Amino acid sequence: MNKHRSDWILHAPGSARLERIEAFFAGNAYAMHRHDTYAIGTTLSGVQSFLYRGSERHSLPGGTMVLHPDEAHDGQAGTGAGFHYRMIYVEPALIQQILGGQALPFIRHGLSTDPRLFAATQALIQRMDSPMDAMEEQDALFDLAQALHACSDKHIVDAASKQYFDYRAAERAREYMHSALTNNITLEELAEHSGRDRWSLSRDFRLLFGTSPYRYLTMRRLDLVKSLLMQGYTLVHAALAAGFSDQSHMSKHFVKTFGLTPLRWLNMHGKVTRR
Repeated sequence: MNKHRSDWILHAPGSARLERIEAFFAGNAYAMHRHDTYAIGTTLSGVQSFLYRGSERHSLPGGTMVLHPDEAHDGQAGTGAGFHYRMIYVEPALIQQILGGQALPFIRHGLSTDPRLFAATQALIQRMDSPMDAMEEQDALFDLAQALHACSDKHIVDAASKQYFDYRAAERAREYMHSALTNNITLEELAEHSGRDRWSLSRDFRLLFGTSPYRYLTMRRLDLVKSLLMQGYTLVHAALAAGFSDQSHMSKHFVKTFGLTPLRWLNMHGKVTRR
């Protein structure tokens, strides 16, 4: 495969904590979408353009992209040369475990020139063809969380931090969702398992993990869909096994979350599947 003539995505091996990718796109990459993880990375060559928080941004080599959980964005080449980049997707829960339950760090414009954040990101994306040692990855995640906190928009984070929230209750709700991924979970169930009333829990969850409980559950089901598709499941069987009502329901959420159809996502990974 000639990497510079066609779109491609490669996944770095070996991590259960976060997703690390390297990719190239010649033109339009992603439709508008939003995921419930931080997307943090750097453009290696070309211009990576994207709509984010109402304005068009342009990522150039040497800077850092930090897209906040659940913020809508797209992606396309800013010039005819295409763009080559590396990105990591980090669950807010990992950042919370390091920071001890705080309002999530926020980089207002989605782009940063701060050298602390650039260095912390490079530690996680500089070697993409082999897994990181477990402790090396943990140290790098700690440094990334601290850099995010140091570089975040203090006005927004301080305002959020003044709100009362129950981190332990939100974490209990999150853990319960993982244990009952394919069940028809209700907010009342989450309230019962967390020990927090449903509306306070819903508010806390958004503040601490960057998205709603329903969106979080949907994303974890989509993660399972991707895993099953890579194992050779059909679209229909992957959708049903992950708790979606049917293939159409799953595909709609897939596009909204990743900006790609399941079939295009598979093709970019060199996979084919039966419907």
